[in-house]
Amino acid sequence: MTSVGDTIESGNARWSFGGSVCDIFDQHVRKSVPLYDLGHSLVCQLSDFFIYENAVCYELGCSTGELLIQLASRNADKAGARFIGIDKEANMIQKAVDKSRDLTNIQFVCDDVLHHEYEKADMIVAYYTIQFIRPAKRQTLFDTVYQALNWGGAFLLFEKVRGPDARFQDIISTMYSDYKIEQGYSEAEIVNKTRSLKGVLEPFSTQGNLDLLSRAGFKDYMTLMKSMCFEGFFAIK
Repeated sequence: MTSVGDTIESGNARWSFGGSVCDIFDQHVRKSVPLYDLGHSLVCQLSDFFIYENAVCYELGCSTGELLIQLASRNADKAGARFIGIDKEANMIQKAVDKSRDLTNIQFVCDDVLHHEYEKADMIVAYYTIQFIRPAKRQTLFDTVYQALNWGGAFLLFEKVRGPDARFQDIISTMYSDYKIEQGYSEAEIVNKTRSLKGVLEPFSTQGNLDLLSRAGFKDYMTLMKSMCFEGFFAIK
């Protein structure tokens, strides 16, 4: 096991969100993902258009509940609106439950997003989650999201993305390494994190994600935010 930064240790191709990662996750992800908080803000602003009385909102892979808590707080005046976070890591769910005890419109469920039985929803958010789903299972989840949404509902998808060809990929990968150095990570920690994610994090290109949306049935979608190899997509059923 080697350090990947922020007191987290992992091995080659062994990255996990389990164990004690939940204790440092919010700090680690904020340093690792450009515009992380801006993405949260954009999702919350968009909720104004899709969350109303008795609406249902899911977050897939909610981790410690940071984003869903913001959504539930912003929309606390919408009578009957419910916010449901799903994550398969029990420690993450417990952390989210502990952080949200003052909110009555929020629920956290320890489950696999691939197998959960979804209610009809008005907004579904996947914030840097689907990149960790096995590629062979990814289309199934997009199909499930499309079927779960009510007509006119929104799917907000944020993903790490690959470049459209080798030259672009090389450039943005180097820029991202420079970004992580600027955040205080050592070169060894950056390499160790990359090695730990082998076979665990499998980004698709921008077009690859758009193709998944299209095959699921979405016809209306756009890029909401982009910084280097991180992109937010906004789709309406």
